Amino acid sequence: MKVLVAEDNPAFAVMLKSLLEGWGYEVVTAREENQACALLQAQDGPRLAILDWTTSGIDGVKLCRRVRSGPAAHYVYILLLTARTQSQDVVMGIQAGADDYVTKPFDPDELCARLWAGRRILDLQEQLIQTREAMREQATRDGLTGLWNHMAILDHLDNEIARARREGSSVGVVMADLDHFKQVNDRFGHLAGDKVLRIAGELLQRNVRQYDAVGRYGGEEFLMVLPGCSLEDAVAQAERLRGGFRPDVFGLPDTAPPVTCSFGVAALDCSGPIDADRVLREADAALYHAKRMGRNRVEGYHPSQQEALVAHAGAAS
Repeated sequence: MKVLVAEDNPAFAVMLKSLLEGWGYEVVTAREENQACALLQAQDGPRLAILDWTTSGIDGVKLCRRVRSGPAAHYVYILLLTARTQSQDVVMGIQAGADDYVTKPFDPDELCARLWAGRRILDLQEQLIQTREAMREQATRDGLTGLWNHMAILDHLDNEIARARREGSSVGVVMADLDHFKQVNDRFGHLAGDKVLRIAGELLQRNVRQYDAVGRYGGEEFLMVLPGCSLEDAVAQAERLRGGFRPDVFGLPDTAPPVTCSFGVAALDCSGPIDADRVLREADAALYHAKRMGRNRVEGYHPSQQEALVAHAGAAS
């Protein structure tokens, strides 16, 4: 583990460096406050720091305050070295942001033990961060495909609509649905169906831009949010996606029907009302039109499609 030694006394710094390297630490040194602060706030900076309370070039308490109040790529465990033993001095150091202190002259075994305590705290923090990220992943990802789940992809849509409103740009929305997917489940079982869904998700994710979002909207239906795309741009992107659905990529028996996908496309821009529900309804209407027109095709939204969808819903009810 990397340790910063902030000490402007060359002899003392060399002694500390020798001790720490003997204990297996990677040591970086700083002889003035700005240098030490920059090192501690760097993305790959030390996670442990030993600061002398007061030297001619470094005020350890002031440095603690700067580190705690500035931007932090990660938490730094700070150990103050001090000749001060009054309780009010100790309180001042801890309140400034130090995690622990060692009085000078110090016992090397005590310093080693306190550094180990700091490492244990940092390790526990890392475990908590990993657990939090795992829980966040579970809460936002679809368990089968690994794509964004229903709620998460809608959050992406809301965020991109807010960005479009601020920047005066547009958002393309693509709704995709696997054609005749029920036949795969009925003829080859749900394991085969799950495999098709996973591969379909991979195809969609692989063929969008890095900043586009792809989610499983539900069942065999997927939703893609394409920032900065007009309706024409989003239709062109959907056509490229449709072209990736080749029979050979799904690994089904030769007797299986080809796995194809229908796409409905809509878009919002700042020239009209910006409404997530509206663009989802429009994409869904375009998707329904693509299904009616024979499937395995892309349809961009036109107002007449919404009228047809309303009529269909009324007839079904």
